[in-house]
Amino acid sequence: MWGEHEGMCGVVEGMKPASGMVVVQVVFAGVNVFYKLAINDGMDLRVLVAFRYLFATAFLAPLAFFFERKSRPKLTWRVLVLSFLCGLFGGTLAQNLYITSLKLTSATFASAMTNLIPAITFTLAVLFRLESLALRTLSGQAKVLGTLVGVGGAMLLTFYKGVAINLWSTHLNLVKSHHGGASNQEAGNRGMGSLLAVASCFSYALWLIIQAKMSKEYPCHYSSTALMCIMATIQAVVFAIVVERDWAQWRMGFDIRLLSAAYSGIVASGLILTVLAWCIKRKGPLYASIFNPLMLVIVALLSSLLLNEKLHLGSVLGAVLIVVGLYMVLWGKGREAAKVGELPQEEATVQVVIDSPNINAVAQHQQDEKV
Repeated sequence: MWGEHEGMCGVVEGMKPASGMVVVQVVFAGVNVFYKLAINDGMDLRVLVAFRYLFATAFLAPLAFFFERKSRPKLTWRVLVLSFLCGLFGGTLAQNLYITSLKLTSATFASAMTNLIPAITFTLAVLFRLESLALRTLSGQAKVLGTLVGVGGAMLLTFYKGVAINLWSTHLNLVKSHHGGASNQEAGNRGMGSLLAVASCFSYALWLIIQAKMSKEYPCHYSSTALMCIMATIQAVVFAIVVERDWAQWRMGFDIRLLSAAYSGIVASGLILTVLAWCIKRKGPLYASIFNPLMLVIVALLSSLLLNEKLHLGSVLGAVLIVVGLYMVLWGKGREAAKVGELPQEEATVQVVIDSPNINAVAQHQQDEKV
């Protein structure tokens, strides 16, 4: 009897990381849905990004102050500059590009594009000579081929629409219907949205390279995350004020706008940080990366059910190719790490797929955990 009890406890304990990662992906998917609802409500995109970082800073700054007040290293100008760059490429720029892409396309489309980040990070790492192609090895071939497959999937996602796929017989449409968009305009929006999504991935990949240096200079995960959020808040607020002069956009009531900003800032960039960090600590970054495409599936289901978004064959085929490319890159990185016995070092590169540009404060925690 005692043996059976221990066995059940072991099963439950073993399921905790998987359950935690499912929760993480559900929360990440929720960000896309809330973003779309806030956009449809007429909220200015720049203002939404600014409020997200205001909420994230308000949540994370006290945590950094109380948990790391005795262990924080000296704050130098170099750390401040790195924080500014992290806030720019991993925060303000990436988020504004991503959310604009989401507005022009769909939540499913934008979510699918984020799975290109590992391939783009690998490409940039090769260009910056931080990583070699190693075409003679199986792992190197997998990474290169995975990158090409992912790019092919993105092109298919962009240029081929195909027939519509109806997942539900009924829909709970939460968005206001807008008629009058011509097909040419829709095609133009899709093309521009694709470019912005790829640009967001490039910005996010650059941030990961810079963040690797930041983690070595300032190895305090709460403080470095809070610093990045503070810098992103300043940048996002200044940018929003310069671009959006209508002060009515800055007024927040108890509505979908406030809920979207608070959810993305506090829940996604704050609370979920601890869950994701715990899963990474227990099972490693490669394990967590495997769950990333789950967000795409959840977003596709929720968008078709709640946002009246039509799922097309081209989107499905393109997303499948992107996910296949993602797993090929991950497999190559995992095999490479296992060969040299440096799996923990993979966090700096592989964790890019753990969170999407929707959650940019989270990935810092994993890099700092290993320092």
